[in-house]
Amino acid sequence: MRKLTYYIACSIDGFIGDPEGDATAMYAFVDEEFFGFLAAEYPETIPTPGRRQMKIDDLPNKRFDTVVQGRASYELALKEGITSPYAHLREYVASRTLGESPDPNVEIIADDLVGRVRALKAEDSGLDIYLCGGADLAGQLVDEIDELIIKTYPIVQGSGMPMFASGFSITEFTLESTRTFGNGALVRNYSRKR
Repeated sequence: MRKLTYYIACSIDGFIGDPEGDATAMYAFVDEEFFGFLAAEYPETIPTPGRRQMKIDDLPNKRFDTVVQGRASYELALKEGITSPYAHLREYVASRTLGESPDPNVEIIADDLVGRVRALKAEDSGLDIYLCGGADLAGQLVDEIDELIIKTYPIVQGSGMPMFASGFSITEFTLESTRTFGNGALVRNYSRKR
């Protein structure tokens, strides 16, 4: 069974963006050391245009071969004219409102999101599924998430978009590893307690 991994950036107080979801305040912490880590450990999580710009488009996928993202996250790329932001992965966008996909590499999941994700997890593959966000999507899929990889940046926002937009429920995870960086960023890896 493949894992669904919620790989997300957040502030110290657990917000993945401002109230509208804008996460640009965190970009300043992707310095040379941190980018080197991302390119070495999670190259497939860097969107295709960024990979091309940084001349790392030839890096193989190490952890994931599939990405699932929400409509709001996907629309950030569409606003830039990018219809396949993760062209190096199988792309799925959860949306009841987008209708037809603007790109043959992107499949829209309009209904039975949980069922579709369970089918993806049941596929025979050596690589896992990257849950790209955002908060609503993570809230809908919280029971399917097997792993959390949280990139915490050394800022406090006070309010904003939470990691999960869902009802109250306690779900336990076990800390597997922690890595710190010179700029104060921290990456924690958790696995779900089953």
